[in-house]
Amino acid sequence: MSNLRSIAELQGLLSLAIEKTSFPAEPAELYDPINYILSLGGKRLRPALVLMAADMYGCDLKKAMPQAMGIEQFHNFTLMHDDIMDDAPLRRGMMTVHEKWNTNIGILSGDALFVKAYQSIVKASPEHLSALVDLFNQTSLEVCEGQQYDMNFETQDDVSMNLYLKMIRFKTAVLLACSLKMGALVADASEEDQNNLYDFGIHIGVAFQLMDDLLDVYGDQKDFGKQIAGDILCNKKTCLYIKAYESAGEEQRKVLDHYFAHQDFDAQEKISKVMEIYEELGVRASCRAMMDENYALAMNHLNAVRVAEDRKATLLQFVDMLMVRVN
Repeated sequence: MSNLRSIAELQGLLSLAIEKTSFPAEPAELYDPINYILSLGGKRLRPALVLMAADMYGCDLKKAMPQAMGIEQFHNFTLMHDDIMDDAPLRRGMMTVHEKWNTNIGILSGDALFVKAYQSIVKASPEHLSALVDLFNQTSLEVCEGQQYDMNFETQDDVSMNLYLKMIRFKTAVLLACSLKMGALVADASEEDQNNLYDFGIHIGVAFQLMDDLLDVYGDQKDFGKQIAGDILCNKKTCLYIKAYESAGEEQRKVLDHYFAHQDFDAQEKISKVMEIYEELGVRASCRAMMDENYALAMNHLNAVRVAEDRKATLLQFVDMLMVRVN
């Protein structure tokens, strides 16, 4: 069996494959934005997961590269459209597609990129084709559903924890899970292994998003790289807010309603008052417990995958990269 590749090696293979991918020259307004967003880089962890899973079984990575490319193209399609919905000016430090060109071009180029993703996904052996299409269709719809739930939450007052967990499962976790299952499927892994890798991806994705929520409020700004408590300032309904609201008494709810109704407060006052409620209700520990539970479930599913432990080394490296320690 071939030597296991590191994440850096897999990312290098993906970068080379992307550089070699060509799109038609005309119409330039349709294809130039696709070349542009794919050139912006990023960690390319989702497509790397396709290759990681295939590599666990000693599969020739050329066999799984079309599906890895399809996942990367699909992910970038979602970014193009998400940026339009969010009216985001920057993506990876560069102008977003709709800012560099315009909204109509961003929509149409995104649509074309989704088609290109589909074309990549179906470059597979006939015996794998039906399962790959079914998995990709399911994942694509769930990602769209997750985005819609997230947009709904902006104006929805009664967001339950179950609905929030469903949103982050669909918006974040299913694409990780899909990537892993695709790689295992192309590598002819057993159905049991495919499902365990899928469930590993679901739970590690949920754990990651819960960790992200915690770090937003309780992380160190220089380590986290984002404005601390930005979610509070933006009135974002995260696991911390939802747990607090579910547990709050009447007076505590009044405070939360007051500060989450608007954004025109002194920033430090708002952060201080909301975090005070969080501390009173112990929501940090509750959300940490949910994160730990999902992490443990993820590792249980990875442990159940029937390959030699040393074949899981790169996937364990991915877990270490993804999950920052939350004190």
